[in-house]
Amino acid sequence: MKRDDSTPKPGKPWKCRVRNYNFSPKGGLEGLIVEAGGKVAQVVCPPHLGEELAGAVAEGAEVELNVEPAPPSDKGPAAHPVYHLTGVPETGPTPRVAGFRGVVARFNYAKHGEANGVVLDTGDFVHLKPGGMRQVGLKVGDEVVAEGDSRPMEFGGRVVEASLVNGRAIQGKSKAH
Repeated sequence: MKRDDSTPKPGKPWKCRVRNYNFSPKGGLEGLIVEAGGKVAQVVCPPHLGEELAGAVAEGAEVELNVEPAPPSDKGPAAHPVYHLTGVPETGPTPRVAGFRGVVARFNYAKHGEANGVVLDTGDFVHLKPGGMRQVGLKVGDEVVAEGDSRPMEFGGRVVEASLVNGRAIQGKSKAH
């Protein structure tokens, strides 16, 4: 008899793949759409854990989640099974990703107004700090290959703390004066 991995078992971590983030009407991370055993389900995250969840799991990642079934909604039937997340998964060190690739779509700015990185056409954010931006001299439309430690962003895509951009090491990442 074939084992059914599509349904979580009480008290056991549930192995599934994150298809995509699911957003609240206010734009925060409300949960995940996951796939297990070829079936789609929704995992709802408590509001105070959204940012932590985004930092712990990436779209496309295989994860183990602790969940419990959501009670039936009084708003009508769900399109798929719905579960409540009972805690954010443990993660190891931030993964190092080689080869974030894309074209500079726009600059990103520090709170004081100086460019501190670029957003690629892929939606990924290459964080360089102002000193790194001055070192590499990127412009909108430039092709970029960046390497460094990365993590998921709350609104999709990833942020990479760039240590190498287009083959050039980012030195010092000095703060602006």
